[in-house]
Amino acid sequence: MRGVQFGQYLNNSNGQNPFDLLYDLFKELLVYTSGDVAEAIDWLTELDREHNLTKDNYGIGDFINDLKEKGFLEEQEPGLQKMTSKMEQSIRKSALNEIFGKIRKSGPGDHSSKFTGKGDEVQPELRSYSFGDGLDRIALTESLQNAQVRNGSGDWMLNADDLLVRETEMKTQTSSVLMIDISHSMILYGEDRITPAKKVAMALAEYIKTSYPKDTLDIIVFGNDAWEIKLKDLPYLQVGPYHTNTVAGLQLAQDLLRRKRNPNKQILMITDGKPSCLKENGGYYQNSFGLDRKIVNKTLNEAAACRRQKINVTTFMIAQDPYLQQFITEFTEAAKGKAFFSGLNKLGQFVIHDYASNKRKTR
Repeated sequence: MRGVQFGQYLNNSNGQNPFDLLYDLFKELLVYTSGDVAEAIDWLTELDREHNLTKDNYGIGDFINDLKEKGFLEEQEPGLQKMTSKMEQSIRKSALNEIFGKIRKSGPGDHSSKFTGKGDEVQPELRSYSFGDGLDRIALTESLQNAQVRNGSGDWMLNADDLLVRETEMKTQTSSVLMIDISHSMILYGEDRITPAKKVAMALAEYIKTSYPKDTLDIIVFGNDAWEIKLKDLPYLQVGPYHTNTVAGLQLAQDLLRRKRNPNKQILMITDGKPSCLKENGGYYQNSFGLDRKIVNKTLNEAAACRRQKINVTTFMIAQDPYLQQFITEFTEAAKGKAFFSGLNKLGQFVIHDYASNKRKTR
C-alpha cells in the first residue's frame, strides 16, 4: 500500500449499523489495495484492533459473512475471496457520491459558465429516477400517482421509489476517452496519485451513465505503451514500473474516437505531465531526465493531430513542477485545448465540472 498513510480514526458513525460503518471503510480499502480483498481485510482487521471498530456481538468475521450473503464477495477458492460485479458497481457509486457531494458543497460560484447552448429535447418515455437526474425532469403527476397506488387511499408520502423522470434526447452527444497515466512517477515521492485518478474515472463513468446515457466513454491507461481497459478493471488498476509514453496514449485515443459517429469528441488526460518514452524500431526510446526534446516534439505533434481532427483535449495536471507545467502549457497551445493544474484534492471536481461545461457548449 505504497503512498497511503492512516492517521487517528475518528468514529463518526452517526448511528450507522455495524455493517454499514465497516462497509464504507472496506470500500475505501479495496480502492487503495487495487481490489486485493485479502489485503483489504488485513487492513480492516488491523484498524479494528487499533480503534475498536466492531462490537462484542458483531466482528470482522460476521462482516465478511454478510458481504458474501449480500452478494458483494464470492469465494474464488477455499479461503480466497474476490469482489463481485455488485461490489465493483458499489465502489463506482461511492466515488461519484464522494466527488459529487464535494461539488454540491462547493457552492454556486463553482458552477458558473459563460457558455450557453441548446437544452435537451423532452421525450414521452418515462423511467425510474436515478441519482444525478435533474429535478426539472421529474414527471410530477405520474410520480404522485405512483405514491397513491403504493399507499392506497389513506395517508401517503412520496418517496424516491415513486419518482419517474422523462427521458430526454441529448442534442450534444459526446464521445470521450479518459487517459490515465500509470507510470511509476504516479506513486513517487510518497504521494499516491493513482488512487484519486481511479476514483475520478469511476465517478466520471457513473456520472455519464446517469446524466448522459447516450454519451460514450472509453478508458485507456498509458505507461511504456497504451492499452484500453474496461470499467470493471478500474478498482484493480495499479501503477507499473513504466515510463510515460504520452504519444502512445494519444494515438490510441484518436483511433478509438475515429470509430465514433458522434461529432463531439474529447480526450480527458490525467497525468503528472512528463512524457519520457517513445516506441520506435521495435523497441523503446526512454529518457527520464528533464524533458527530452525528441519525445516532447512527438508529443506536440500528436496534440496538433488532435486539433486537426477537432478532438478537444483537456489535461488534468497533478504535479507542481514549474518546468512540467510549462510543458503542459505548450502542449495545450498545440492542441488548442485546455489544462487544469488541479492538485489531487480537487481533481474529481475539476473533471466533472469540465465534462458538464463541455456539454453546455455549442461546438
